[in-house]
Amino acid sequence: MKKLIVGAVMALGIFSASAQTKIGYINTDVLISLMPEAAKVDSQLREYQQSLQLQGQTLQIEADKKRDDYFKDSATLSASMKEIRRDELVKLYARLQGYDEEAQQKASQYAQSKIGPVREKALEAIKTVAKEKGYSYVLDESTNAILVAPPGDDLLNAVKAKLGIKDPPAAAPATKPAGSKN
Repeated sequence: MKKLIVGAVMALGIFSASAQTKIGYINTDVLISLMPEAAKVDSQLREYQQSLQLQGQTLQIEADKKRDDYFKDSATLSASMKEIRRDELVKLYARLQGYDEEAQQKASQYAQSKIGPVREKALEAIKTVAKEKGYSYVLDESTNAILVAPPGDDLLNAVKAKLGIKDPPAAAPATKPAGSKN
């Protein structure tokens, strides 16, 4: 019976504490996809990816043409000229192999640069609505991240002390050697 009363008191305490704290959630991916700016960014990203793909195709055509020219002319080329053209081909095909990865990196960087301001605008709107509606915490469904939270205390030093972890001694400033003129 005593455990039941203690449990009820704890539940009542938790309930009253949570009544003071409003928690909301939002899916930022859905929000951003609904923003007019997102459609523009998506269009720009598709254009950029198409231009990268076109560059890759042009590079492939160039490599294939040089390869075909090499095989066609190889019977008439001197040994040194064959070696030079073969080296050119090897370098061109190596560049072609790395192009896909390079294009993916460029597209990713471009997307981040374009979507960053849109994300920031969405986050500012979320913070404003949370403040207006009195939400203490707002969780992001798409990433399981906390978007809005009241300021809290950094518990690192207290936990380090509890575990007996001491900070390493600060490095002494560099001193000049006795015979140094500087």
